[in-house]
Amino acid sequence: MRIRHPHRGIAVGLVLAASSAFAANGIDVTRGQDSMVFGNCVPSLVVENNSMEIIDYLQVDVAVTLENGQERIVELKSAYREGAPDPIGVGGTATLKQHLDTSRALGVGCGDLKTRRVVGTICEAEGGKPCASSVSVKP
Repeated sequence: MRIRHPHRGIAVGLVLAASSAFAANGIDVTRGQDSMVFGNCVPSLVVENNSMEIIDYLQVDVAVTLENGQERIVELKSAYREGAPDPIGVGGTATLKQHLDTSRALGVGCGDLKTRRVVGTICEAEGGKPCASSVSVKP
C-alpha cells in the first residue's frame, strides 16, 4: 500500500507558479515577420515588455547565415538611437526592425536566410540606465 503525501502536489504547483511568474516578469523577444523592402529581406523581432519598467531603447544584434554560407550581422532596433524616442511601456509590445538608411541591407531574398543567432543586446530603461529586467531572445 502506497501512502501519498497530501501537500506534495501543492508544493509542486507553487514552484511551477513561481517559475511562470518569474519568466513573465522579463522582456521577451521572439521572431517576427520577415518582409521584402527594395528587393532585400528585412527580418524583425517582436518584443513583449512583461517587466515593470519602461524600455526607452532595445537593440538585438542577430547573426544571419545566408544560403551561400556568408554570415551577416543585422541590428534590429526599437527606434533610432539618436532620434525621437519610442518607448515600450509596461505590458506593451513593439517590433524591432532593421533601419536600412543606417545599416547595410542583406542583399538577398528571405528564402536565402538559413540560420539566425543572437550575438548581442542593448537594453536601456528610462534615463538611459541599463534595463534591470532580463531580456530573453528567441530569433
